[in-house]
Amino acid sequence: MQPLADLLAGTVTRLEQLGAHDEALAALKLGRGIGNLRTPPMLIPVGRAWRLGVVLLDRLGNLYATGEVTRAIEPQIAVTNRSDEAERKRELRRMAARGPFAEGETINVDFSMLDLDDAALARGEGPLSLADSGEVLVRLPSGSDIHLEKYLADRVGLFNLD
Repeated sequence: MQPLADLLAGTVTRLEQLGAHDEALAALKLGRGIGNLRTPPMLIPVGRAWRLGVVLLDRLGNLYATGEVTRAIEPQIAVTNRSDEAERKRELRRMAARGPFAEGETINVDFSMLDLDDAALARGEGPLSLADSGEVLVRLPSGSDIHLEKYLADRVGLFNLD
């Protein structure tokens, strides 16, 4: 079993060697001002990471739980009778387009850094947990668990298909 920091550092190295495309990480910047003189909210860049399914990995070896994904595109003319969810996604695209991102760039928002110490992993909060054997597991959307080492290897392997 490889130490977690070494596993993540090795994964970063492999992704860099492959020239794998990373994605923007962004935070919401609320508008400022008074009344009609308010600046609109926008998304601002806070880093870059590779999307590896249910986790994001940055170049420093930090893991994040994925949040929402959008693109920096100006939404088209509105359609009537849209759901609140559709309107929220539309506004997120609009905020991304206002930010300093290339048109069409993929942007991750509402992500959260994962605590990788043994106590946090033992609690199993988020997509990672600690097996009785001491190995780190990833919880898949299906509810099943897979060893993090195998999961990362599988995900990195997908970049080879590009």
